[in-house]
Amino acid sequence: MSTISAPNAAPLSATGQGVEGPLPPRPWLLPAVLLGVVAGAALQLQQPALWSAAAYGWLLMAGLLLGGGAVAAARAHPGLRRARSVIAMSPWLMLLAGALAMAGSTGLRAVAYQAQALPAALEGKDLRITGVVAAMPQVNEAGTRWRMAVESATLQGIPVAMPPQIDVAWYGGAFGGGGEALDLQRQPAPVRAGERWQITVRLKAPHGLRNPHGFDYELWMWEQGVQATGYVRAGPKDEPPVRVAATWQVPVEQLRQRVRDAIMERLVFGQDGAGNDSIDTTRTRTAGVVAALVTGDQRAIDRADWDVFRATGVAHLMSISGLHITLFAWLAALVVRALWRRSPRLSLAVPAQSAALVSGVLLATAYALFSGWGVPAQRTVTMLAIVGLLQLSGRRWPWPQVWLLACGSVVLLDPWALAQAGFWLSFVAVGVLFATNPIAAEASDTGATGRFYALVREQWVVTLALTPLGLLLFGQVSLVGFVANLVAIPWVTLVVTPLALGGVLWAPLWSAAALSLQPFTAWLQWLAQWPWAAVFLPAAPLWAGVAAVAGGALLAMRLPWRLRLLALPLLLPVLWWQPARPAAGQFELLAADIGQGNAVLVRTATHTLLYDAGPRFSRESDAGHRVLVPLLRALGEQVDVLMLSHRDADHTGGAAAVLAQQPRAELTGSIEAEHALQRLRPSRPCLAGQRWEWDGVVFEVLHPLPGDDAQGAAKPPRPNALSCVLRISAAGTEGATALLVGDIEAPQEQALLARGAPVRADVLLVPHHGSKTSSSAAFLEAVQPRTALVQAGYRNRFGHPAPDVLQRYRARQIAVVESSRCGAARWSSSQPGQVACERDTGEHYWQHRMVPRDD
Repeated sequence: MSTISAPNAAPLSATGQGVEGPLPPRPWLLPAVLLGVVAGAALQLQQPALWSAAAYGWLLMAGLLLGGGAVAAARAHPGLRRARSVIAMSPWLMLLAGALAMAGSTGLRAVAYQAQALPAALEGKDLRITGVVAAMPQVNEAGTRWRMAVESATLQGIPVAMPPQIDVAWYGGAFGGGGEALDLQRQPAPVRAGERWQITVRLKAPHGLRNPHGFDYELWMWEQGVQATGYVRAGPKDEPPVRVAATWQVPVEQLRQRVRDAIMERLVFGQDGAGNDSIDTTRTRTAGVVAALVTGDQRAIDRADWDVFRATGVAHLMSISGLHITLFAWLAALVVRALWRRSPRLSLAVPAQSAALVSGVLLATAYALFSGWGVPAQRTVTMLAIVGLLQLSGRRWPWPQVWLLACGSVVLLDPWALAQAGFWLSFVAVGVLFATNPIAAEASDTGATGRFYALVREQWVVTLALTPLGLLLFGQVSLVGFVANLVAIPWVTLVVTPLALGGVLWAPLWSAAALSLQPFTAWLQWLAQWPWAAVFLPAAPLWAGVAAVAGGALLAMRLPWRLRLLALPLLLPVLWWQPARPAAGQFELLAADIGQGNAVLVRTATHTLLYDAGPRFSRESDAGHRVLVPLLRALGEQVDVLMLSHRDADHTGGAAAVLAQQPRAELTGSIEAEHALQRLRPSRPCLAGQRWEWDGVVFEVLHPLPGDDAQGAAKPPRPNALSCVLRISAAGTEGATALLVGDIEAPQEQALLARGAPVRADVLLVPHHGSKTSSSAAFLEAVQPRTALVQAGYRNRFGHPAPDVLQRYRARQIAVVESSRCGAARWSSSQPGQVACERDTGEHYWQHRMVPRDD
């Protein structure tokens, strides 16, 4: 073949080969693009607010043009040296192209989604909606909750635009409407997936609780595609809910509901010796685990069981995980291969091995869809599909490219998965297992001993790698997790899950699965009771967490121990991290965002007091378990005193969970001797005149007076009237002060003023959440706070804080900070004029922004 020569240049053939050797191949192309896809999505998710659709469109176009130009330039190579320089730059150009294109496409999706949000003008209005039940409903003691695909909506007969999907609840129990007893409500009727209903609802935008290190409910709802939540209006004066028809829509959800209900019916409603239906708590909890393993309905698992699973480190097995889907694919492939080989015609047309491979992936995909299509399911199906395609094509890719392709594919489908803990747990675990080659190459014994060694080593590798990541994401590590998983992985994967899945074909196998779970869960409960079974560490900053994850991965690698020991300095910051505390003589308040209720954390240099414990949301959920316990653990707090201002449920609802997690906390407050909390820990009453000092900070109880409870009186005082009023003062005569007043009302405010109580304060916890019965003008004149903190739920049914009460504060130039707008609020005696709002920290575009109040 002829060559083209040039002066002072090496000859170059028409094939691009010269004396310098062939041009290098382009194995970097796909990895560079995939890295760019992940980076672009991650950067776009950091935006506090969205740009215009046009801006994202230009970004997408720039990425596509840059990528196309880089590929064309790398292929053109008119001269060898220029070609090599272009190819050397191309990985970075392709990474940038992938990032720009992904950021643009993610932004366009976000803009289109946000345009469908519920208009603020429709919040709280009675809307008549027609729609289809889009997911299997969830039933509990409060009523029924389901997801609805909206078809049409009217307001007073006039059509209005609505989001495509909403979540609605039909309350019928004592906890309906956020604590409201709805005795006059029509009781919820059975609701099934695929049914079309006409209902009257009151909706609001998804609005979550925002606390430090807390769960991002608004991001979760965004990713679920739900843009409004609300409840069914089914009172005597409301137009009744109407089941219009059953449809063939959402067939997968209909099947999931039938299977879940069949499991619960068989395992919960058993026959006792007399032949009568009976319900047993143990059977209910076991049935919930079986239902979760088959249908992916994690909410079927009891909260107490989740606590045990997390404490022992096996929570990943108690729902549809990648391990379960891989096992399902393997079993399906074995069955298909055995059946395929029975037909010579089919075997000649398509090899049995290929047919089994394709069938296993397809059936695993169907199972993942049936289980709810979570991030672990997406990752596993993607990985199986990639490996299957590579095997069918005869290619052998290096594991980083396979891993990165699966990661990029999941991000392409769902960019917001990057913000999920499950995404990082899944891909870090798989990546470390790939990198460390868990099947030990030197283990020549392939029998039972070799397999056991491989299992132990694989579990040890995952434990080393994921423990720091668990600390970063959850602030928790299970010290018994390694032992628990050695038994749990084979038992749940090879015994419980196959029996549970087999029950779909033959129902008695569900009973066998439940029986196999009982000794297993009893063993886990025993492990969970060990001292130090689970260790909780304060939440470290991101840099410390990332360093610890890198250290865990380094420890798991197949490297000499001298190199592995270099991981120890990387682990120390996250293990020894302690959050900063106030200086001696100073204190700070953290008014937690707990919805409609009170919960204020008071911290001094070495002590902590919790004033109230928030509301109870249902029998299974309260502010203590959902907000306060995770918050206290993340801050590394040991509570010295839990003060319950009075007995109302919106102040005591989370106390039991807090007391269980804080065994040394002293309980005090205005709760009656017969209160259920007294059985958990005897309470000391709060009375005016009580005074103590912590680290130079003075605590004084100003109310109630001894005898105010009027024991034996014909008409005892309301609980609000007995609220503990606590004044906290920093050191020094000019030290800043705070006044926490519970739900006192105007008569108690007047009584405090009449006896000359020292109520002057820099910050005031607004009495009774801003009710019209409190915050009298005379009281505000006496307190003269700079800042007033209102703890009230978003669009709560009481209308707190009342507009005329807010006007009283504003007329006196008092800054009002509402928890629904601020999230958790931080105030420090060292800077008494400032309040830090959690909603202003790390803003993101998916977070709900309330309409400003009219001053």
